[in-house]
Amino acid sequence: MELRARGWWLLCAAAALAACARGDPASKSRSCSEVRQIYGAKGFSLSDVPQAEISGEHLRICPQGYTCCTSEMEEKLANRSRAELETALLDSGRALQTTLATQLQSFDDHFQHLLNESERALQDAFPSAFGELYTQSAKAFRDLYAELRLYYRGANLHLEETLAEFWARLLERLFRQLHPQLLLPDDYLDCLGKQADALRPFGEAPRELRLRATRAFVAARAFVQGLGVAGDVVRKVAQVPLGPECTRAVMKLAYCAHCLGVPGARPCPDYCRNVLKGCLANQADLDAEWRNLLDSMVLITDKFWGPSGAESVIGNVHLWLAEAINALQDNKDVLTAKVIQGCGNPKVNPQGSGPEEKRHQGKLVLQEKSPTGTLEKLVLEAKVQLRDAQDFWISLPSMLCSEKVAMSSASDDRCWNGMAKGRYLPEVMGDGLANQINNPEVEVDITKPDMTVRQQIMQLKVMTNRLRGAYSGNDVDFQDASDDSSGSGSGDSCPDDLCDRRVSKKNPSSRTTLTHALPGLSEREGQKTSAASCPQPRASLLLLLLPLVLSAPRPTWR
Repeated sequence: MELRARGWWLLCAAAALAACARGDPASKSRSCSEVRQIYGAKGFSLSDVPQAEISGEHLRICPQGYTCCTSEMEEKLANRSRAELETALLDSGRALQTTLATQLQSFDDHFQHLLNESERALQDAFPSAFGELYTQSAKAFRDLYAELRLYYRGANLHLEETLAEFWARLLERLFRQLHPQLLLPDDYLDCLGKQADALRPFGEAPRELRLRATRAFVAARAFVQGLGVAGDVVRKVAQVPLGPECTRAVMKLAYCAHCLGVPGARPCPDYCRNVLKGCLANQADLDAEWRNLLDSMVLITDKFWGPSGAESVIGNVHLWLAEAINALQDNKDVLTAKVIQGCGNPKVNPQGSGPEEKRHQGKLVLQEKSPTGTLEKLVLEAKVQLRDAQDFWISLPSMLCSEKVAMSSASDDRCWNGMAKGRYLPEVMGDGLANQINNPEVEVDITKPDMTVRQQIMQLKVMTNRLRGAYSGNDVDFQDASDDSSGSGSGDSCPDDLCDRRVSKKNPSSRTTLTHALPGLSEREGQKTSAASCPQPRASLLLLLLPLVLSAPRPTWR
C-alpha cells in the first residue's frame, strides 16, 4: 500500500512538471500579493488587483503573459508612470531655474546698487558744489538716472538718444541760468542746440560718457536678460506634456515587470536611456542653441571690467556729470561769445538779475570708487554654474535614469529589458529628434517636432544674437554702431510703417513700452514712461525687420 501511494505521488509530480512545461494555467497561478502591496502603496484600490495571476490577453502595453494586472490597472499605472516622469522633469528644471533665478537676482541687485550709489553721490555733492546751478536743474539729473534705470531694466529706449537729449535739455537750462540778464526764447535755444556739437559746451564728458555707458549698460542688461531668458526656457520646456507613445514606453519601463510577476527586476541601464532619449528627443534639440547662449553669457562677462566695464561706469556716472558742469563753467565766456557770433545778440531781460548774481563759482572734483570685489565674485560663481548647466538637455535621460529609476548595474544580465528578465541588446540611440528614427522602445515621428520646444529654440537664438551684439558694444534692438569715430546709431526698433517713435527733446516722456523687461519691472511701471507707445513686434520679427529700417538723424555729442 505504501509503495502504491509513493508511486501515485511520483506520477502526480511528473504530471505537474509536464503541465508546467505545457503552460497549463493551473501550474502558473501564483499569488499576486507582492503586486497588491506595490499597487496599494501607490494609493490605488486593492479591489482592482486579482488574488492570483490571470491570463494577460487583455494587456495593451505590457507583454501578454500570465499577469497580476487587469486592463484597469494597466491604464492607471500608465497614467501614473507618465505623471511621475513629468514630475521628475519639473523637479530637474526647477533646480536649474532656481540657480538661474538666484544668479539673476544677485547681478540685478548689484547693478542696481551701483547706479543707486552713483545717484546718491551726486545728490550729496552737487548742491554744495554748484548751488542753484544744480538745484534748479535737479529734475533733469533725476530724469537721467530714471531713464538709465529703465533702460537697464528692459525699457525700449535708445541709450545714445537718451544721453543726447539729456545734454540738450541740460544745456538749455544751464545757459539760461548762467545768463539771467538775457532774454533767450525757444528759437534762440534751438540755434544754440544746433551749434552744440561744434561748441562742445560740456567738454569731453558727454562723448566719454556715451562711449563708456553704451558698452557698460548694454553688457549688463544683456547678461541679466540672458539669465532671465534661460530660466524662462527651462520653465516652459519642463511643462511640455509627454505623448502617448512615450506613456506606453515609460509604463513598460516602470511597471510592466510588476504586472508580469517579476517586480524585483530593475530596468537595464541602456533600456532606460533609450526610453528617455525617445521621450525627450525634442528637448535634446535645444542643446546647440542652449550651449551658444551660455557660452555667450560667459563671454560677455569679460566686458564687465576695464574703463568701459559695468563696474567702472555704472557706479560712476556722476563723475562725468560733475566734469561736464565744471567744463561749462570754465568755458562760459568763450561759449557765450561763440553763441552770440552764430545766433546773434540776444535781447536784454530788463527784469533779469546781473550775470554774476546767481552764478556759483564752485568746482567739483570727485574720485572714482574702487571696485568692492562683489561683481568679480558673482562672475566667478556664475561661470562655474553656467558651464555646469551646458549639457543639461542632453544629460536629462541619463540623469533621470540614475536618479529617478532604480536601474540595475551595467553588468547585470538579468535586468528588466521590457519583455523579460535578461540582457538588453539594442544599442543606445543618439540625442535629438533625428536620431530616434530607429529607437526600439519609443515610436517617434521625427517629422513632427514639438512647437513649444521650437519656439524656445528661437528665443535662445534671439537672445544669443543680442548678447553677441552687446559684446561688441551694440544694442541689437537698435543696431547701434557706436565707436570712437561715430556718434550716431543706425536705426530704431520700430519701423516707420508701424509707428513714429522719434523722441522730441521737447517731450522727453514720449517713450515706447518695455520689450524684454527683467523680472520685477511691471508692465505698468514701464508704461509710466510711455505717453505714446507703438505696437511692439516680436523679437524674431524684429531681427528680420531691422536691416530694412532707415537710419534717422539724431542729436549727438562728439
